[in-house]
Amino acid sequence: MELKERFLKYVSFDTQSDENSTTFPSTDKQLVLLNYLADEMRSLGMTEVTVDKYGYAMGTIPASEGCENAPVIGFISHVDTAPDMSGKDIKPHVIEDYDGGDIQLNGSLTMLVKDFPELTRFKGHTIIHTDGTTLLGADDKAGCAEIMTAAEYLMSHPEIKHGKIRLGFTPDEEIGRGVDYFDVKAFGADFAYTMDGSFEGELEYENFNAASAVIEIQGRNVHPGYAKNKMINALQVACELNALLPANQRPEYTDGYEGFYHCIGINGSVESAKISYIIRDHDSEKFEEKKVFIWSCVDLLQKRYGKEVLTLTLKDQYYNMRKMVEPHPHVIDKALEAMKMADVEPIVKPIRGGTDGARLSFMGLPCPNIFAGGMNFHGKFEYCSLQTMQKAVNVIINLAQLWAK
Repeated sequence: MELKERFLKYVSFDTQSDENSTTFPSTDKQLVLLNYLADEMRSLGMTEVTVDKYGYAMGTIPASEGCENAPVIGFISHVDTAPDMSGKDIKPHVIEDYDGGDIQLNGSLTMLVKDFPELTRFKGHTIIHTDGTTLLGADDKAGCAEIMTAAEYLMSHPEIKHGKIRLGFTPDEEIGRGVDYFDVKAFGADFAYTMDGSFEGELEYENFNAASAVIEIQGRNVHPGYAKNKMINALQVACELNALLPANQRPEYTDGYEGFYHCIGINGSVESAKISYIIRDHDSEKFEEKKVFIWSCVDLLQKRYGKEVLTLTLKDQYYNMRKMVEPHPHVIDKALEAMKMADVEPIVKPIRGGTDGARLSFMGLPCPNIFAGGMNFHGKFEYCSLQTMQKAVNVIINLAQLWAK
């Protein structure tokens, strides 16, 4: 199956995860694609194909003769799409030989170059984009399609020498649970790469340290005509809390290695309210300082309104994989070499987010992240370049050969 056909097939599956679910995977519909991928691996002649009770689909490309003692490497991507926007009934549009101009998504919505100037980089490419009513699902079905296309190529070209290669497909990455039950021992790789990046050439082995903060506020509702010195408006307390956090440390004002506090939800009434944040920083010391600061803000308001009024639940989510990957420089060096072999200029940069690879690295599987070619993830302006995706396929094939040497 060609890369484009495979990608379009995968995005036809509705695999949206659900952060409010208590099951794993969070939605049964993810299992449909995970089982499909397992069947596809079997049809290609791959071995050790499994789908475990948590939905993780794994398979093996057996080592070439004489390469049985080479390190076992893995390639991993997730099947779920983000809860941010619908992933159902996706109607992808394909533009051959894109002219570099504005892209009309539907009768009322256009993706403008002035808003997305990076579009000009893809002039002459085959662009696949949404119809403006759903996301596309390139995050991370582009990675899934690239891994499977590379696997098909290696299985059908036995002259290419490589060691044992393990493929892994995961659910629920978009809601931060992607490797909650991932069996690193059963996967059996010495090192792995997630194919879950964006621009051509991206290679990432640094990511945010991450925490979530939820503040529940119990107010006191009194008729507003008689509220003086009696009412505690939970919504106003939430606004006070938000105002205490530094405005210049919001996502819209930060870049590079700068961390942030991001308010992701506020709801409630005078009687009770809840405000939720994610906290991010690459630097572990600054990360800890941010957590201490939000505790101090809550403490200040507790002193003003009473300890029973505000309750903070603060949880770490994941950590910067850099310290787990750097002791294995060959994992990065081979990725850089594989990109250059594919005529790709490497762009080594920190992830302003997190991947399954970050948590896997702390679980004993060093796992940097490689570009997959999708752009504008999680929304109606999502698109990808077929040429960039093919470069990612070539990088996977090159890595397979390099690790066998």
